[in-house]
Amino acid sequence: MRLARRKFLHLAAGSAAAGPYCGSGFALDYPTRPITIVVPFSAGGATDVLARVLADPIGKSLGQTLIVEDVTGAAGSIGVSRVVRATADGYTLSVGTLTTHVLIGGLYKLDFDLLTDLTPIAELAYEPLLICVKNSLPAKNLQELIAWLKANPGKASAGIPGAGSTGNLAGISFQNVTGTSFQFVPYRGDAPAVQDMMAGQIDMMIEPSSNFTAQVQAGTIRAIAVPAKTRLSSLPDVPTTDEAGLPGFYASIWFGMWAPKNTPKDIITKLNSVTVAALADENVKAKLNKLGQQVAPRELQEPDAFRAFQKSEADKWWPIIKSANLKVE
Repeated sequence: MRLARRKFLHLAAGSAAAGPYCGSGFALDYPTRPITIVVPFSAGGATDVLARVLADPIGKSLGQTLIVEDVTGAAGSIGVSRVVRATADGYTLSVGTLTTHVLIGGLYKLDFDLLTDLTPIAELAYEPLLICVKNSLPAKNLQELIAWLKANPGKASAGIPGAGSTGNLAGISFQNVTGTSFQFVPYRGDAPAVQDMMAGQIDMMIEPSSNFTAQVQAGTIRAIAVPAKTRLSSLPDVPTTDEAGLPGFYASIWFGMWAPKNTPKDIITKLNSVTVAALADENVKAKLNKLGQQVAPRELQEPDAFRAFQKSEADKWWPIIKSANLKVE
């Protein structure tokens, strides 16, 4: 009886000791089946295309297929919620944006926490916004635009693709920084707003640069400044806000990848490694440039740095949302 008990204790101890190694072994074998990337927007949009551009090289590195699934609704929160509630085994991932993984936390009452219920894998890319005006506006540069807005308080109109959008918040921030005021005109997306700006129906927009590149190049609207630290390769003659006299005013839409919280660390490490390698691929960079996107800074491709950046963005934008008392449907 005593021998049997000793044997049992020995086996129990052995099983306990083997636990971590079994878990680690599982992660090292990961993945053994296809992985789903949930995109909280419709197919064909910038986020969907980005996910599909990365799915191929990441899938090849992992030896598995990456399936991109578009789950829309409720400003992206349905798609994000799908990943929050998924099993934390690395087989369901979230690819989203500043809007879906920061801004909606200030605009809506969510039943999950964007900052703690997901584990960051990497920032993927970013796209600076662009300050554009209709051709007939007298202002030819940023300082002239600010002066014109101050001389015509509340009279100018800025097109936005809905309340609480990145452009809406960037516009509010611009007003706060410059001491100007103008009206926001909501549209069903950026495209009809750009058309109205070309027709002179609205005065200005501050939206992702890819919405305007072709029109600026064609001369149908005028670009004033890029709220970023570097100029756009697609519009090299347009100065940054630093160069144009509004230093430190930056606004970009960025894209990232997350897994459910409590996903094993070695799975996160593996996903990060193959994602970083994909982002370094020149073919991937070229495809992203065609979308108007630039690969995220190398330091923000690391999970901890990306987590800190996401938190800093929430600290920046949530107070703006609250102070503006934005109402969204």
